[in-house]
Amino acid sequence: RMRMSVCNCSAAFHASSSTPPTTVVHHKNPILYNNTTSLNWPQKTLIGALTGALSFGLLISLPSSIALESPSIQGSPPSTELSPNEYCREEEREERSETAPELVTNEGIVEEAWEIVNDSFIDNGRHRWSPETWLQKKEDIIGTSIHKRSKAHDIIRRMLASLGDPYTRFLSPSEFSKMAKYDMTGIGINLREVPDNNGGVKLKVLGLILDGPAYTAGVRQGDEVLSVNGVDVRGKSAFEVSSLLQGPNETFVTFKVKHGNCGPVQSIEVQRQLVARTPVFYRLEQIENGATSVGYVRLKEFNALARKDLVTAMKRLQDLGASFFILDLRDNLGGLVQAGIEIAKLFLNEGETVIYTVGRDPPYQKNITAETAPLITAPVIVLVNKNTASASEIVATALHDNCRAVLVGERTFGKGLIQSVFELHDGSGVVVTVGKYVTPNHMDINGNGVEPDFHNFPAWNEVTKHLSKCHMKRQL
Repeated sequence: RMRMSVCNCSAAFHASSSTPPTTVVHHKNPILYNNTTSLNWPQKTLIGALTGALSFGLLISLPSSIALESPSIQGSPPSTELSPNEYCREEEREERSETAPELVTNEGIVEEAWEIVNDSFIDNGRHRWSPETWLQKKEDIIGTSIHKRSKAHDIIRRMLASLGDPYTRFLSPSEFSKMAKYDMTGIGINLREVPDNNGGVKLKVLGLILDGPAYTAGVRQGDEVLSVNGVDVRGKSAFEVSSLLQGPNETFVTFKVKHGNCGPVQSIEVQRQLVARTPVFYRLEQIENGATSVGYVRLKEFNALARKDLVTAMKRLQDLGASFFILDLRDNLGGLVQAGIEIAKLFLNEGETVIYTVGRDPPYQKNITAETAPLITAPVIVLVNKNTASASEIVATALHDNCRAVLVGERTFGKGLIQSVFELHDGSGVVVTVGKYVTPNHMDINGNGVEPDFHNFPAWNEVTKHLSKCHMKRQL
């Protein structure tokens, strides 16, 4: 079962319960997704489709019915009671059971959806969910005979609707299959860092796009990625390695994998198949009679190419002499949560907080900080409006609260919840609220949004003065 985490971010989202899916995966794996779309795009098609899910950040974990949703899932060190050979045999049995074709009953699909909510759902404040009431829901439904798959899907829809959460919803197989643009690698795999026996981490494949380039080449659930184009990936994060795997569409990448914990090492060459299009548009503007250069960057959504293309744009604008920057997040409803987090880090000093996340599962209970020096240190204006949501709000508040940027425009949408998308065994999926986030200044923006510093475009000397005062307040 695949899962993704998402944040819904726009007023339009409340009206509809569908979201653009990501063709991701193997049956038991998730992806974090933050979907957003520009209002300049066809609204009926995209806004409606994205309603309720706006921030995906590639986060892979398994429902506890299959494995604990923690860094130790699938491929984690075995119990000390098992010898290495016993562990290998145990893992081989698990992998065979996971990859073996299975017939899923209509009742089984409903129960699978119930288990996901039972394991992962976090109430967003409506207080309509409790373990006791949810167990009663199972007892009321599971005992009945369901003769048609469409009836099973209808039952899941009603079951999720009873939670009172507009962001927790069902995805039909066709809706789920549209999520390939959130594939971070271009070859159809999701990576996650899991502990190794030496106290470090290794990168495991914990999500596959069925019939994608990697799957077709023989990569399977639980395989460990060892190198990409000859570069040893030990010590690198899942996001870094996903970026190494990226490249122009239809070009080739070679990577080395170890099948399972005890299987052979194989070097695999695959052709990239990128679905995402660049969401970044940029230009250099001259102000003050050409005396000052400003780099303008518009980010339409946070897809798999967002960070990479934003870095390219910022570096080119710096090379052209930009001394100030404008990051336009207006009408950006979200996208990949992890992309939003990584983009925010580009502007922050090492150790500064991007967001705080809270949830039932360990991956959602942490303080996320920048690990390196910023890409740029020049003053930044972030343009926002009522349709700036989810991953966009993560970026905007991270830069604002760390005194790296001023916000200009309108109050933002106010979406501070995180959803995960899980694939069910018949190709359909469920989107479930699994956590929430607060800003570096500990502000809960869900339902509130963020008020800008300026409603009208300020002079750059006002910007620098405002940021200077912000820094002084932080030092008190």
